[in-house]
Amino acid sequence: MTGYASMQPTRDPRATLPDLIEVLLNKGVHLNLDLIISVADIPLIGVNLRATIAGIETMLEYGMMRQWDSDTREWVQRAVRTHLPIADDEEILAKMAGGHYQDNFYRTWRPGSAYLTSQRLIIHRRDPAETLWQARLNSIASVSALRQASIGGEERTRILVRLSDGSETILSALEPDRLISLVQAELDRVDEPAPSRPEAKLTVDRPLREGRMWFLEELSSGSTWRGGQASLSSTELTWRSPMDGRARVRISPEQLQDIRREERSNPTDERRVLILDTADSTITLAADDVGAWSAGLDDWRTVPGDRCPAPLEATVSPGRNPDDRVGEGAASWR
Repeated sequence: MTGYASMQPTRDPRATLPDLIEVLLNKGVHLNLDLIISVADIPLIGVNLRATIAGIETMLEYGMMRQWDSDTREWVQRAVRTHLPIADDEEILAKMAGGHYQDNFYRTWRPGSAYLTSQRLIIHRRDPAETLWQARLNSIASVSALRQASIGGEERTRILVRLSDGSETILSALEPDRLISLVQAELDRVDEPAPSRPEAKLTVDRPLREGRMWFLEELSSGSTWRGGQASLSSTELTWRSPMDGRARVRISPEQLQDIRREERSNPTDERRVLILDTADSTITLAADDVGAWSAGLDDWRTVPGDRCPAPLEATVSPGRNPDDRVGEGAASWR
């Protein structure tokens, strides 16, 4: 009985649906169930269930669904080859919506799909089939995030690509941070960089601190706490929910005017929350280690480093109110 008692289910009142999704995707759940349905004490239906539920990458890590993954990749390779010429030894590693900024006689964005292969980074559109831009990985000198205002005035993260010949181009992607990290991983695997290449690796803004954090969202009907993940790099603080396609909060050191802690009811065990003031907004965050976050932000704001050339407006992406818009879509296959 002692062993069974230790396995009784527990309930965390702070847990939300995004928490459940995060556990399912990152850790997984295994069900081993024998169920008997009875009517008037007469057993009528028996259910014998053995199931494992997890994210695909978690499944592959534990050796499950590898044949399905291999077959799917082969199918994708064959489908893409019908409109995108790739070599026999070239493997498609990732695909997502993207675009290329044409900066010649006509200055405009040309939409398509961003492909990362084992040899190239490509912007290609399917219909009509045309490769808008491409570069071999061993010709890339650096890749970095670039904040730009979109046509509607909203700040977007673009990708600035510098090549070894000194040329530059600007790309867009559904998940720019993910694409940059994937390209970096591929460059790290290059054994012998080209002699003319000034940098062997990407310039990437690595996180100084990451962790679970809650964001107080202000709605017309009131305020509500949303659970998500915060990341602090040398250039910005971001917060995003697992349900959002892009970061809900983005703040650079130049934008941050004041940091303070105040007592307020929140989903964590800490009594105080973190208040961040910018020129045009006040952002309220909560975390179990809010003191460490506060100290880290104080140092981050005062220690000089590689900063953006000009201050940007703090971005707090809108929600679902009439004045708001929903964030971009979910991740692509991989």
